[in-house]
Amino acid sequence: MKSETWKEMGLRENEYELIKEILGREPNYLELGMFAVMWSEHCSYKNSKNALKLFPTKGKRVICGPGENAGAVDIGNGKAVAFKVESHNHPSAIDPFRGAATGVGGIVRDILCMGARPIAMLNSLRFGSLDNSRGKYLFNGAVSGIAWYGNCLGVPTVGGEVYFNKNYEGNPLVNAMCIGILNHDDLARGRAEGVGNPVMLVGARTGRDGIHGATFASEELSSESEGEGPTVVGGDPFVEKLLLEACLEVNRAGYLVGMQDLGAAGITGATSETASRAGLGMEIDIKKVPLREEGMTPYEIMLSESQERMLIIPKKGKEGEVERIFKKWDLEAVVIGYVTDDGILRVKNGDKVEAEIPARALTEMCPVYNPEKKEPAYLKETRSFDWRKLPVPENMNKVLLELLSHPSIASKEWIYRQYDHMVGTNTVVRPGSDAAVLRIKGTKTAIAATMDGNGKYCYLDPRTGGAIVVAEAARNLVCAGARPIALTDCLNFGSPEKPEIYWQFEQVIRGMSEAAEALGTPVISGNVSLYNESDKGAIYPTPIVGMVGLIEDTNHIRSQGFQNDGDLIFLLGRTEPELGASMYLEVVHGLETGKVPALDLKKEKAVQELCLEGIGAGLIKSAHDCSDGGLAVAIAESCISGNIGAEINLVKGNLELPELLFGETQSRIIVTVDRNKGEEMRALTEKFGVPVSLIGQVGGEELKIKVNGISGEVINLSISKLEEAWRGAIKCMMD
Repeated sequence: MKSETWKEMGLRENEYELIKEILGREPNYLELGMFAVMWSEHCSYKNSKNALKLFPTKGKRVICGPGENAGAVDIGNGKAVAFKVESHNHPSAIDPFRGAATGVGGIVRDILCMGARPIAMLNSLRFGSLDNSRGKYLFNGAVSGIAWYGNCLGVPTVGGEVYFNKNYEGNPLVNAMCIGILNHDDLARGRAEGVGNPVMLVGARTGRDGIHGATFASEELSSESEGEGPTVVGGDPFVEKLLLEACLEVNRAGYLVGMQDLGAAGITGATSETASRAGLGMEIDIKKVPLREEGMTPYEIMLSESQERMLIIPKKGKEGEVERIFKKWDLEAVVIGYVTDDGILRVKNGDKVEAEIPARALTEMCPVYNPEKKEPAYLKETRSFDWRKLPVPENMNKVLLELLSHPSIASKEWIYRQYDHMVGTNTVVRPGSDAAVLRIKGTKTAIAATMDGNGKYCYLDPRTGGAIVVAEAARNLVCAGARPIALTDCLNFGSPEKPEIYWQFEQVIRGMSEAAEALGTPVISGNVSLYNESDKGAIYPTPIVGMVGLIEDTNHIRSQGFQNDGDLIFLLGRTEPELGASMYLEVVHGLETGKVPALDLKKEKAVQELCLEGIGAGLIKSAHDCSDGGLAVAIAESCISGNIGAEINLVKGNLELPELLFGETQSRIIVTVDRNKGEEMRALTEKFGVPVSLIGQVGGEELKIKVNGISGEVINLSISKLEEAWRGAIKCMMD
């Protein structure tokens, strides 16, 4: 072995010295490779672990928090929901179709490992501009990969979000979230418990794909990365469907002790993690591993990231029953080893011992770093930016249409029409509203789910931006009639070895933690994706929140569309003089700067509670939160979704017109109530101490907005004109 092989594998010198100390000798080539993948940032979280301890992780509904393959929360009736979000950013930058597709496959297996049947997918995507061929290639490839894998697998993609910004041109983000349903009694764990229990490899055969994929995901992209295609693994959703059904059947039969998918680090990751969680060891024989290719070395077998494989630990004596079930589903199930009591992961090749490593050494003994942190210098300039020095457009109709046609705000119908969002017949509220809603069959309950993020906010104010991401996710669920109960996250950042980026990382987590605590949404699972950098620089700090809420009565399900002529339109919350970091500045002036909107978590909680009580009392007929583009965009979206107009009368007060129409003040929700129930709504608002304004009435075929003190209508557009701008933007750019 070459003297600095450890460096080529992505290890640091101090890590190599620690490996020698742990083993009491020099590691061989295979052992060094196993340490390299397991001690990569992708698997070990060595640069992020300490900061992640800031997250609140406990709650009355939490059944399983961080540390397993996914988190799980109780939703009543003896049922639980398991969910998690994962990234597949680097592979999607190299091969967007396969990278995104296998991202779907991987997150589905994480949910399956919990004993849950996957019932829904969501995704959060970030790309560069669509006005160039590479941007279109990456975007189209990722969307097609998600659609192909999910549709073939039969798991509906029901929601998500998509943003376009030049900041992601060199390093797009592809984050996938999966939700599964299970009975409490079927909860599975990724633990190799029971000395002497067999260890079985099930599913697809092992090939030479994805070797060192975990380390590839733990370094910056460069122009040379284009030639690293073999690190992007291919997948087969039809095999995954068979694997899913077979694993669920084995679990229901009571044969299962533990289960772990083979994702990052392949057999190395699955064996060491399951053994370590149980505080035990494992001995495996790689000669028994079914191979797809001839002549594979022990190194290739142990580090391959071939898809559609699971490691299962059945009860001793049930191997034959497990094999029979998998054979019924046309899949292989092979005993490759057994659980031991010595804490050692022992890899044999027939009679020859290829590797002997304490299982905990691979999973728990990697050094944990506290990177240097430093507030970025650019913040001084962005915080002092004064938008009032900019010219104010005379034509607000034109501004609203420009905002609606921006790809980040425009309808994502071009995307979600490629997804089968109705398979399984659980989807009640489809893509396009604030949150997706799924019925829980056999009960009166439903769940709502959303994904949210705002990299620009987090770039301009990481702590406030992180809190806003959590608050907006919760607000979206509330608008669907759901009480938020827990969240999962994917933290997408640049290199933590750069002090400014690590400062952003920690500040974002602090903000997210404060909001999660205040809103009662513990963090039950998640993923960290660092080193999202390319020759173009680092991405914006982009935390993505996936959140699930519970609707205890399906009669309380709501969506964003205005409904009936004469319905009264109320604004919950007050618009403040804020315009920094807004889509208005980005679209109209080409600026991404200024102070991020303030967030008062007590006010946020009060607005959400008011909205939930109004829905529960049958007062609120529709609800839509104000976010990107501000009040005018939110009202326009509600008009388009309901295919009906509205007449709006706004009080300007101390606000400038762009702040009033397009400012992105937080903690605001637009709701409608029956024309005869306005006083009931006002009475309810007093209970929560929330400022509420009657701002208009539903009806007609146009959106008309008047502002006191300004003659005429500042906005007067037909719903068809609004819809044309909003619905056709992405399609036009992709044609």
